[in-house]
Amino acid sequence: MIIPVILSGGSGTRLWPLSRQAYPKQLLALTGDDTLIQQTIKRVKNLDGVTDPLVVCNEEHRFLIAEQLRQIEVKPMDIILEPIGKNTAPAIAAAAFRSISSTELDKNIPKYLLILPADHLIGDVASFQNAVIKGMQSAAEGKLVTFGIVPSSPHTGYGYIKKGKKIEDDIFAVDRFVEKPPAHLAEEYLASQKYFWNSGMFLFETNAFLEEIEKYEPDMFHLCRNAVERATRDLDFLRLDKEAFEACPSNSVDYAVMEKTDRAVVVSLDSQWSDIGSWSSLWEASDKDGGGNVIRGDVIMDDVSDSLLFSQKRLLAALGIKGLVIVETPDAILVADKYKSQDVKRLVEKIKKQGREEFVFHSKVYRPWGSYERLVSGDRFQVKLIEVKPGAKLSVQMHHHRAEHWIVVKGTAKVQKGEETILLTENESTFIPLGTVHSLENPGKIPLELIEVQSGSYLGEDDIVRFEDMYGRTG
Repeated sequence: MIIPVILSGGSGTRLWPLSRQAYPKQLLALTGDDTLIQQTIKRVKNLDGVTDPLVVCNEEHRFLIAEQLRQIEVKPMDIILEPIGKNTAPAIAAAAFRSISSTELDKNIPKYLLILPADHLIGDVASFQNAVIKGMQSAAEGKLVTFGIVPSSPHTGYGYIKKGKKIEDDIFAVDRFVEKPPAHLAEEYLASQKYFWNSGMFLFETNAFLEEIEKYEPDMFHLCRNAVERATRDLDFLRLDKEAFEACPSNSVDYAVMEKTDRAVVVSLDSQWSDIGSWSSLWEASDKDGGGNVIRGDVIMDDVSDSLLFSQKRLLAALGIKGLVIVETPDAILVADKYKSQDVKRLVEKIKKQGREEFVFHSKVYRPWGSYERLVSGDRFQVKLIEVKPGAKLSVQMHHHRAEHWIVVKGTAKVQKGEETILLTENESTFIPLGTVHSLENPGKIPLELIEVQSGSYLGEDDIVRFEDMYGRTG
């Protein structure tokens, strides 16, 4: 029995402005119709003995991930919510304890955890699946299996694994793990043919992994077990105990276990893999035109080569450029040297330090009930497009500093305004005075769209007092 454990805690800041803290890269469709997390789940669905996935994610992303799984008709074994990010080792340990405590799985059948980051791209799915099948042989012997990518270049953005003694074809003992190397060492590693890129993917029997965690990280072992044993059910999510998990040491599974254990083996994997860790890596992994360009959206160009041009909303016109990344979103534009795109993270840190919303949110912000998009704002006013899914309802709430005008442009709105409940259809409107308790619901079968005009002395999203909320949110 193979349990896919999907690790979805990353923020993907190097792919800003498409990837943002509230909507990171694993939730984006960067190379096709499916998002990266959807691709990750789909590539293991038809493996023999595979169960529904366990997803470990940031609490903030829970409804987005649940919706993306629903879109591909996957019902997860569970979605485990981390109260705080603690790196990969605690996340995997929590998934391991959840799997052995499950009542829905046959306790007499060994459980193998297939650890998969949610934001990786694999072009050759058949080769990946064959590597998993091959790795099962070692995992069944109690080994901790990692997958080493056959390197195609002297990449300085990846960690490396040096292979040791050959066990059988494509399977080796692990000699050592190596940090991201400088260019001259990366070239030596590539030439020696003794090194793999570290993929961050693993396969092991649940108890074998927990034995090693208990051996090398006993505090992590006990605190993660406590976090799962004291976890609470929140709608379709498993919320880890906050006190226990926050006390847990933060560490990667490489440092915590794989670099210390004598049970590690590496399976060779040559499958067009990429962690999509930068705009240059996305350019490398994408289909290109005759000039070596990757194009998405409304783009017109002349004399352009070896570039990545993404447009979300406006016409993007480019002339006489080479080796650039230009990414347009409704609220931000990135222009970067493609060969320096690993450094976008530095730029994003500056945006974060300035406290700008563009670090966290897009102009379109997703909520469990639907979404809102900021259309225009000024001194003491803001205009938004609100979209509410059929059957969904915003919280019963009030605001201290703003009033709101609602104009329905599509569908039907059920509005609670103080003691009054009204139905609004297309081209009808209402006014919510400052301090009035109110809610908005879509009772219809089609999406509800309305224009919201806010006016007042303070228009921040934190000016919300919630009284009731069907999604368990407070504040």
